[in-house]
Amino acid sequence: MSAHDPRLGDLLGRGLRAGGDPRAVLLGFPSDEGVRRNGGRPGAREGPAAIRRALRRLTPDPRDAERSAALLERTADLGDLPVTGDLEADQAGLADALAPWLGAGTFAIVLGGGHETAYGHFLGYVKAGRSVDLLNWDAHPDVRPALEGLGHSGSPFRQALEHPGGRARSYTAAGLQPHATARAHLDYVLGIGRASDKGGTRGAAPARGRAVFREEVTPTLARELYAVLQSPALVSFDLDAVDQTAAPGVSAPTAGGLDPALWLRLAALAGETPAVASAEVVEFNPAHDADGATARLAALTVWHLLAGLARRIGA
Repeated sequence: MSAHDPRLGDLLGRGLRAGGDPRAVLLGFPSDEGVRRNGGRPGAREGPAAIRRALRRLTPDPRDAERSAALLERTADLGDLPVTGDLEADQAGLADALAPWLGAGTFAIVLGGGHETAYGHFLGYVKAGRSVDLLNWDAHPDVRPALEGLGHSGSPFRQALEHPGGRARSYTAAGLQPHATARAHLDYVLGIGRASDKGGTRGAAPARGRAVFREEVTPTLARELYAVLQSPALVSFDLDAVDQTAAPGVSAPTAGGLDPALWLRLAALAGETPAVASAEVVEFNPAHDADGATARLAALTVWHLLAGLARRIGA
């Protein structure tokens, strides 16, 4: 490392070598079995390693150098969770790995993997005995029913909402594309909290659900969505919400998606928001990336999460 040109790869975890607890942790979930089940194009299992490679080359924020470096030095990269291809067992393993950090209030960032990551992430809160608000930045609501009783990359938030423990307090799907949102799935989100559900039993349903379409997403609305979150909250960043010109390497590319500058602002706001306890970056598919564009965007999403968190906690 040059003293004049430090990189995240040099700084991550450096302050933990002498002991002490991390302020944030990174954990990879290299699974795309849920994508395969959902009929998407495989490759997201390679996402965590590719995100790390791009992330480690970035510099800390020079506008807030002291706090940025201090947080990075106390951010532990836990590596990738070993996965077996048995999705349900792997999601339970992700929950086991995350629960101690979530229970202790350590900020966690999960690197996916397909969007099946979200259900394992949610189960970490269940295992930690904590109820959670869910905010999903996504082109799709991801509340599809299970396929032959099995969850997949399109079902994680339905699974969370219908979990018998009733730990999902609310669900907001934002960035939705009307050409990628079935009416039944929109009705499901908007119907959260109603006494009955023709699509199946929800058990202890959360009190509210909200759907926000792509054209409604502005910086002002984003701040409003973050402001109403209760602590703790999980924020999911599905890269297919971004326009495919900026994010071609995803499981399901989207034309007319979010502008990347707005996307990165959404990540910074998540880091800054006191209620947000964890986040994930999912659906990056290196096999279909063009010139590393999506890898850089995914890494910058993590960078902005950490930069926002440094401003929040004054690391």
